[in-house]
Amino acid sequence: MAKGYLVGTYRSVRDPEKLAAYGKLAKPALEAAGGRFLARGGRVTAFESGRSERTVLIEFPSYEAAVAAYESAEYQQALAVLDGGAEREVRVVEGLD
Repeated sequence: MAKGYLVGTYRSVRDPEKLAAYGKLAKPALEAAGGRFLARGGRVTAFESGRSERTVLIEFPSYEAAVAAYESAEYQQALAVLDGGAEREVRVVEGLD
């Protein structure tokens, strides 16, 4: 079974306090769902049409587990706390076998 990856990029942070409150809830919620953080912030070098923006990469045992983690009640509570505090793009990507 192929692993799943949740990838989030941050175009802008509008409210650092909301982002911090979100992080306190999101990290344990995603880890409890089987997620393992591989990258969280840090240096980014963008090539071609990319943007150098904060990036988060989380590995899950499967694509389905990553989708379920995002849709979980615990993670949805974290999103409610974020409440527009950041402009982000989030996707789940299926890994290779």
